[in-house]
Amino acid sequence: MSIKSKVFAAAATLTLVGGTGAVGALTAGTANAETPSCGGTCIEFFNHEFGDFSTMNFVLDTLKQGEKVGQPQILFRTSNGDPAEDYTISDQGLVSDFVTAGLLSKAVGLHYGAGATLFPDLEAYEVQYSPYGVDSGLCTGVAATATAGEKVTLQPCGVSGRTVWIIDSTDAVDDDYAPLINGSDNNFSQPFVLTYPTNAYPTDMPRPALTVANLTGFQGANGLPDPGTINDHQLWGQDSGVHT
Repeated sequence: MSIKSKVFAAAATLTLVGGTGAVGALTAGTANAETPSCGGTCIEFFNHEFGDFSTMNFVLDTLKQGEKVGQPQILFRTSNGDPAEDYTISDQGLVSDFVTAGLLSKAVGLHYGAGATLFPDLEAYEVQYSPYGVDSGLCTGVAATATAGEKVTLQPCGVSGRTVWIIDSTDAVDDDYAPLINGSDNNFSQPFVLTYPTNAYPTDMPRPALTVANLTGFQGANGLPDPGTINDHQLWGQDSGVHT
């Protein structure tokens, strides 16, 4: 059991997989991937550039099923027989919960946590690689504090904000697709978010790796990106379950 379990137990009612939170972003749709062994406990992330909840097409995948630190995270065609697409939520809750647990800095908490003006206590989680439903202890993240172009790879879960992703529900599109801010980020004016490389396609060889990049979009009067101006490469949806 995670040493953070007691902290996140208070946020259990905010379940992000098959439940509801502050917004519907990353929580609805028809499942298309995960192995039967992983079943309904698994989740799948997809990029809005290549699909939607009716047809995801490509989902988060660990390159060549490599269960090791530093293994690139990519998108791969949906399949219920590919354990490289099996992921589970390792920890989940509000930004303030992660700050209390010591995984997010107080600076991040001031901007995205309780009491924040523009981003009031956003939801966050870790995404753990769990082939065939077996937790690996490795989560999708970055090896160092987020910088532009930093590749997204498998990293030890529960160590720092580098494996924590904050759901930017303020910039969600249709309450279904939202940017994911890396928890190591202190660039609050243009946060580093999970990004699929521009001008790349999941079937390209070598497989394009996910990166973090500054959030796109034209700034509106409220200081936030205007709706519809964020690049689809930075908008993500989430679902759970097995392909049927």
